[in-house]
Amino acid sequence: MKDHLEASIFGDHDESREVQGHTDEQVPPPPPPRTRREAKEAELAAQRAAKRRRTSPRSKPSVLRRLAVIVLALAIVGGGVAIAYTYLRPVVVGFFEPNDYPGPGSGSVRVTVAHGAGGSAIATALVEQDVVKTTKAFIEAAKDDPKSAGIQPGVYEMRSQMSATDALAVLVDPANRIVTKVVVPEGKWAKEVYPILSAATGIPVADYAKAAKDAAALGLPASAKGNVEGYLFPASYEFEPDTTAVDHLRTMVAESTERLEALGVTPEKMERTMIVASLVEAEARFAEDRPKVARVVENRLAQKMPLQFDSTVNYAIGKHGITTTDEDRASKSPYNTYQVTGLPPGPIGNPGESAIQAAAQPAPGPWLYFVTVDPTKGTTKFAVTYEEHQANVAEFQKWCQANKGQC
Repeated sequence: MKDHLEASIFGDHDESREVQGHTDEQVPPPPPPRTRREAKEAELAAQRAAKRRRTSPRSKPSVLRRLAVIVLALAIVGGGVAIAYTYLRPVVVGFFEPNDYPGPGSGSVRVTVAHGAGGSAIATALVEQDVVKTTKAFIEAAKDDPKSAGIQPGVYEMRSQMSATDALAVLVDPANRIVTKVVVPEGKWAKEVYPILSAATGIPVADYAKAAKDAAALGLPASAKGNVEGYLFPASYEFEPDTTAVDHLRTMVAESTERLEALGVTPEKMERTMIVASLVEAEARFAEDRPKVARVVENRLAQKMPLQFDSTVNYAIGKHGITTTDEDRASKSPYNTYQVTGLPPGPIGNPGESAIQAAAQPAPGPWLYFVTVDPTKGTTKFAVTYEEHQANVAEFQKWCQANKGQC
């Protein structure tokens, strides 16, 4: 029993391994000793065998496995540190770094505030162009300034790395918008509008003349048949940088069509309405006279009377004036309403809002005639009969005699 126990402790005789069919040394175990001397020798042999196992190359895989575990652990820890640095650094730094630039900034940056842009959208645009440091800084500044609700769309000249309050101060002042301002008066011919636009924008007149031929790009109604005359709405305009001649004319056409639509004029009737409106614009100075002039036009058309407007003749021959000569009235042109019955083939200028409204909504009345008896004051008289009209014409002729060279 003792011998068996000794053999088990030193590993020279392992029953469990015998059951599995192998031993550590892959050799059969020695037979049990029969004497004490043999037992002692067996014990020493077992110790030598155990020592060989501890120093044998078969133990290296265990060491390598331990090293691999250590290296993997270090890799995991190192990777975690790298990930934490990448993703947590902005959070940690945020506790110590300000979210705003000190200002006032430097250089020049053009920022566009889009139509309908709210505070967050404006803040994002500013951060993307490095005008302000964070959206939070700008939004906080805007909350403290009630004028921020009135920021207008457009292009603004700003600086890089401004403080949020400095950036806001630029945007809340409409005077800081970069725009080209131009005023187009009522009644101008299209060929007279182009030089006005060119003088303000620096875009060549030829570019506007070319743009006017692109009816689809301008948004002209089909009834206009590609003719922009009449649709260049007279008004004060502000054009943003980098806009083109097409952009400008399209804006003006849109202003005209919007007013026609507001008056209930459908696209197929827009051209006729604009022709009448252009006649009203050319013939009447005051808004209160314009619906009556529009009614005279409609009444004469209904009775198939020629309009006999000097304004249409002057448009045809390309001159301005309040009267015409016999030679002028004898000119061959579809715009010569002394020679042709009905409306001219197109508008004879670009009417303003009151003329458009008058054409769409003529005043009720029986008038067939009108004449401006005092061009200086703009006094216009209306008549139902030819005899009444002749009396008014005599009054106008008297004014002409008193004001030589003005008729």
